[in-house]
Amino acid sequence: HWHPGEEIVYVIEGSLQYAVAGKPPVTLNAGDVLFVPARAVHSAKNVGRVNGAELATYIVAKGKPLVVMVP
Repeated sequence: HWHPGEEIVYVIEGSLQYAVAGKPPVTLNAGDVLFVPARAVHSAKNVGRVNGAELATYIVAKGKPLVVMVP
């Protein structure tokens, strides 16, 4: 999926692996932050031994959808 605006991810707990188009996958742990540029196709998956959790903030223009799914 992708967003018409930026996404800032803060990992609250666990370990999550993020794949952002055009970049190698990166694994983040609790306390780490990731910036996802607008319109960048991306995904995340839990890769730790416990459930991962994140807090995401989106900067999206008024009237635009928050998420656009990739077919």
